[in-house]
Amino acid sequence: MLFNVAFLSTTLLAALAAALPVDLSAELPDLKDQIGENGEGTSKATVTLSDTYKVYSGDGTESASWPNKDSWGTYDQLWKQNLPLIRQSCTWNKWGEDNSETEISDINKAIQKVSNETQVDSRIIFAVMMQESKGCVRVPTSYNPIKNPGLMQSHNGKGSCDGVAKCSAATIELMIRDGVVGTSNGDGLKQCFAKTLKTIGSAGSRALYAAARMYNSGSVDYENFSNGFSSTKCYVSDIANRLTGWTLAKSKCR
Repeated sequence: MLFNVAFLSTTLLAALAAALPVDLSAELPDLKDQIGENGEGTSKATVTLSDTYKVYSGDGTESASWPNKDSWGTYDQLWKQNLPLIRQSCTWNKWGEDNSETEISDINKAIQKVSNETQVDSRIIFAVMMQESKGCVRVPTSYNPIKNPGLMQSHNGKGSCDGVAKCSAATIELMIRDGVVGTSNGDGLKQCFAKTLKTIGSAGSRALYAAARMYNSGSVDYENFSNGFSSTKCYVSDIANRLTGWTLAKSKCR
């Protein structure tokens, strides 16, 4: 999946093609006391990251061997781990010129800004971005059948630098915002997290994994996060691995 355009944002929210416009004014519960200002929680302890892949299946719980938030890298760790990939992902995938250092800096700033505004964990935003676009600002817009543009391959969003030689900071922020805050046509991670949090009742890692599942497929089988419906089976397993350091190792998920 790593360098195959065909798998980018596979049927992102395709199940919601006929959905009514989303209420973007909807607010998450106040979780700052539980998850911190940027969603990472009060602990900033670093962990040892490993570029390996472990297949995760089941309901996203620790008892099913899924890594909890304490096992995830910090945002800074994950950023540094993926930086070599972000610097080369555009040409590797034949999507145009590689990101400039300015564009890379603007991606970093946008993720942290939108995370602080929405209380959605900056690490899950980052992991979903890497899953969807490998961090290439010039990632092509996919259609399956909904238009999914930009770094987050959002639900018919406006932010995109597909074919653009120089991507502005404003457009980069819009791409991240479309994916997190959502669009008038579909949910972002914020709305997905609000829904899964309501079902699960805890702001821990399981609700965030479920939010990633919903972002990709539009629905969640809470007993089996590998059920992608018509979308990517391995999506949530990939996200969990990205959060613990996976970048280029061969995926074992099929």
